[in-house]
Amino acid sequence: MLRLEHVSLGYTQVDVVHDISLAVDHGEIVSMIGANGAGKSAILRAVSGLLPCKKGRIIFEEMDVTSVSPHRRVQLGIIQIPEGRQVFAPLTVYENLLLGAYSKLKVLGKKGREQSIKLVFDLFPKLHERKAQTAGTLSGGEQQMLAIGRALMAQPKILLMDEPSLGLAPLIVELISEAITGLNREGLTILLVEQNAYLALELASRAYVLEVGMVTMEGSTNQLKESDAVAKTYLGI
Repeated sequence: MLRLEHVSLGYTQVDVVHDISLAVDHGEIVSMIGANGAGKSAILRAVSGLLPCKKGRIIFEEMDVTSVSPHRRVQLGIIQIPEGRQVFAPLTVYENLLLGAYSKLKVLGKKGREQSIKLVFDLFPKLHERKAQTAGTLSGGEQQMLAIGRALMAQPKILLMDEPSLGLAPLIVELISEAITGLNREGLTILLVEQNAYLALELASRAYVLEVGMVTMEGSTNQLKESDAVAKTYLGI
């Protein structure tokens, strides 16, 4: 479904990602793990079109999207949940969800939008309780639920998730994890960046290990869990 072919990119003259190749097949959860600054978030931004590639290609559903605009990628079904949630704080939960469907307004129509919002509320009942509350007054966990719900309103084919457990209490992390696995069981493809390597390897079927902008290991999560290097460096074993 998604392929990065020999991609290099950076924020300035200095590359932060060097000759990366990776793939995500339809229906998979694939994780990227690595230390801060390894280039994980930069890769997600490149897939979303927010960071241009200096070299290489990004292929989505056999279409070269390397030079496609970010808004067009959203229309194609590439949806990112950014690190830190980035909800629209002054707007209500309901209004945030409506904005998530902006690219699909004409396609969905009023009935379709309401059905989509109902699906989000079924996934996260707490959001239904808070639908008239401004997003800035929600807890961190509720904001993460809202960020996921807002992304789902855009009807993603692939969901790019950047640090969904960041700063959340263990019980909320468990709830978010259950939501991620549930969405995947329903067929949603997910590319996950997660600082909590243990969680990343539990949720995904395959993973890539990044160090200083390069893939140093890849394989099934079971294989990586058995790696002494991964266990020592990322799992604290």
